[in-house]
Amino acid sequence: MLALSRKKGEALIINNNIEVTVLEVKGDQVKIGIKAPKEIPIYRNEVYEQIQASNREAMTEQSPDALNKLFNS
Repeated sequence: MLALSRKKGEALIINNNIEVTVLEVKGDQVKIGIKAPKEIPIYRNEVYEQIQASNREAMTEQSPDALNKLFNS
């Protein structure tokens, strides 16, 4: 992991097309702004983990019989 120090108003660039800016610092909370192309999804980590868990669950719930019914209908 790369760790960088930034002050309010300072930014960093990722992959030439994503800009992350420190907007505000209050105590132990930091507000950041992200400029990125619309096709790049941006999630908070806890939301991303829920999405991944839901995807894994959906894949394990599919039985071969259910898939056969789906494709042979």
